[in-house]
Formats: sequence, C-alpha cells, structure tokens
Amino acid sequence: MPSEIYSVNVNAPIQSVWNFVSVMDQWAPLVPGYIAHEILSDKESTWKFKSDIGIMKKKVYLKVDITNWSEPTKVTFNLTGINEKFTGHGFFEAEAITDKITRMTGSLTIEAQGAMSKMVNSILQNTVPEMTRQLTEAVASRIEELQSTPTS
Repeated sequence: MPSEIYSVNVNAPIQSVWNFVSVMDQWAPLVPGYIAHEILSDKESTWKFKSDIGIMKKKVYLKVDITNWSEPTKVTFNLTGINEKFTGHGFFEAEAITDKITRMTGSLTIEAQGAMSKMVNSILQNTVPEMTRQLTEAVASRIEELQSTPTS
C-alpha cells in the first residue's frame, strides 16, 4: 500500500498550525494538482485534482471524510475515490517544539483497486511520497507566510 510520512519544522506556534489545518478551505488548494473542492459538512468534502501518475493523466475526484479533530495536535481523514477505485487515509499532526516552533507531520496512504491496481499501485509507490512532501511543505510555508503577515 503506497504511503509516506513526512515531517517539517514550522516557524509558528502550535495553535497557529492548528488554526490553519483545522479549516479545509485553507489547505485543500495546496494539494498537488488541485482543481477544486466542495465542503459538504464540517467532516465531509469532495476534492478534484489533476493526477499525473506515470503515463496516466486524468482528473481524480475524491471524497474526504474527517475521522477525528483533536485540537491542537491532529486531524485524521479517510479518502474514497468517486470516479476511480482508490481508498486511503492520512493525517496532519503537530507537536510543539518550543512556543514558536512546531513539528508538523503529514501522512498519506493511497491504494488503487480494480483491474489496473497492480500497475497503478506500483506507480503510486513513487508518487505518494512526493505528493506527501509537497503538500506538507506547502502547508508549512503557507502557515509561515501567514505568521509574517501583519494583521490590521
């Protein structure tokens, strides 16, 4: 099952990290290949993004179900393919290193199912780690940008 866990230090207090990741509208657009998302409820959303999995380039539609909000340390979620046979799960976790530095960890596991699953999962073995790193780093960068933006 293709998966990755990636951590980065964020120059922000843990509460700032939580304030960002607890609002899907803020981090959904940072998903690599993002096209759009729709919030269905505080725990459900659908996401559309362009997938570039080896030779396959297509639009993927996923349902994201938040399974746990644990302020200020963790958000966990499940993924279900809408137009493709994918399942998965992941999380964002935060740990205060100091009062101004937070260790943020992103985790993503995605598994293809169906007739082409063996080939697609082989390709996902290479792409899921990169997607996880890109998303985690993009979230960290955006949080740091918001920290340095003066409030009026």
